[in-house]
Amino acid sequence: MQRRDFFKKTALLTGSAAIGATSLDADTTRHPVDGREVADIAFPQKQPLITYSDRPPLLETPRSVFTHALTPNDQFFVRWHMPMIPTYINPHRFHITINGEVEKPLRLSLKQLKESFEPVEITAVLQCGGNSRSAFVPTAGGIQWGPGAMGCAKWKGARLKEVLQKAGLSSDAKWISFNGLEKPVYAETDGFVRALEVEKIHNDIIIAYEMNGEELPYLNGFPVRLILPGFYSDSWIKMLSNITVSKEKPTLHFMEHAYRIADNACECETPDRLAAKTKPIEKMNVNSLIGYPVSGTKVKQNAPLVVRGVAFDGGDGIAKVEISVDGGETWQEATLDNGSQGKYAYRTFKYTLSPQETGRLSIMVRATNIKGETQPFAHEVPWNRGGYKYNGIDEVRVEVVA
Repeated sequence: MQRRDFFKKTALLTGSAAIGATSLDADTTRHPVDGREVADIAFPQKQPLITYSDRPPLLETPRSVFTHALTPNDQFFVRWHMPMIPTYINPHRFHITINGEVEKPLRLSLKQLKESFEPVEITAVLQCGGNSRSAFVPTAGGIQWGPGAMGCAKWKGARLKEVLQKAGLSSDAKWISFNGLEKPVYAETDGFVRALEVEKIHNDIIIAYEMNGEELPYLNGFPVRLILPGFYSDSWIKMLSNITVSKEKPTLHFMEHAYRIADNACECETPDRLAAKTKPIEKMNVNSLIGYPVSGTKVKQNAPLVVRGVAFDGGDGIAKVEISVDGGETWQEATLDNGSQGKYAYRTFKYTLSPQETGRLSIMVRATNIKGETQPFAHEVPWNRGGYKYNGIDEVRVEVVA
């Protein structure tokens, strides 16, 4: 199937799933909703995933996928903001424009991007800022994701810095805005445009045209997308088509009003006392997830059970992962992989235990990075109106049988 014909070949899939959830009286956080049903029908280039909406496509990866360092392309989560996504993209005519405060405005073809710049690869976690939003009580606005709005892939492309150097930034250039091909239904609606300060651009930021050794899947941004390792995915613009350089900070809805969190030491607020000052969410915090077993799995008494999963942060590096089977009273260190995928990637872990008693068994995991930052318990994660940056200690519950 040609990616350019993607939506022409897509039948109407499932109806939009309920986005909201019933708010509880408590003013706290909990474990996110887990184990949602996987859809019966798959989107093209995807296996069946947890489906929240078909327009725009909103797909979550099931927990069981998170046992490997790389997330397969056909199981990788999908998050679009605007319902109008092109139904036809000709890769031979596609181009990226670079304009604004530059010495030489560019109209860069896909062929030029691949052939005129050194190809580089970087393995990095892509995670929605609202991943696990269903943990927040009262309900925070937005998609009520479980824990699977994330994935890790090996991205290949050209360095953003080198593309900008070819265009030549003016001496007073301060901001870079990025826009893709997704569009709102009404012209009056602000498009999904994100901006980055020039001083924050580094060699690991790339414009990617490959994902895990293949062309980008259509739903993950074909033909190119921006890769900002260590940052939440709101700035990883898909179907990147325009880069605008400016002297002043641009006024953008998705910078000024969306993807922001309380600007205080705890990054917290309450529903009846919202923070007056907010800041953008950017660098990811430390997190981990058990991929196997999943809740409800039946395991044998006195038989070895290998717990597997992934841990990551915003690029500082994971120092250790620990497992608890007594509700967090005591912790035992798991075995980590060698970290060869790089500082922005998943570190896989495993821990073997032998359940001694029959009945329900709770298994918890927490990660600590090299800065000493450790995941809090779920109820300790501070509430915020956007439901962002949840990183509570993960937990699954299995049934031990004789």
